[in-house]
Amino acid sequence: MGLIATIVVGLIAGLLASWIMKAKTGVLIDLILGVVGGFLGGWITSLIMGVNLMSGINVTSIIVALAGAIAVIAIYRLIKRGR
Repeated sequence: MGLIATIVVGLIAGLLASWIMKAKTGVLIDLILGVVGGFLGGWITSLIMGVNLMSGINVTSIIVALAGAIAVIAIYRLIKRGR
């Protein structure tokens, strides 16, 4: 359940992050960046707190994934701008 929940929450977070960051990347890229952000957010929280907060489909997981997705969109923009 953890992997599927992380993907679902990442999809939600990707759409929210793209809306917050006003990214004009397209829905598919938003979803991909959201899933990557979900994994990144879970990994960072497990490093900092010792507990992976991506524990299912809940508000805490969405917030963690949203923070990760915003970071991934910011990194994506830096890479895109460098080209």
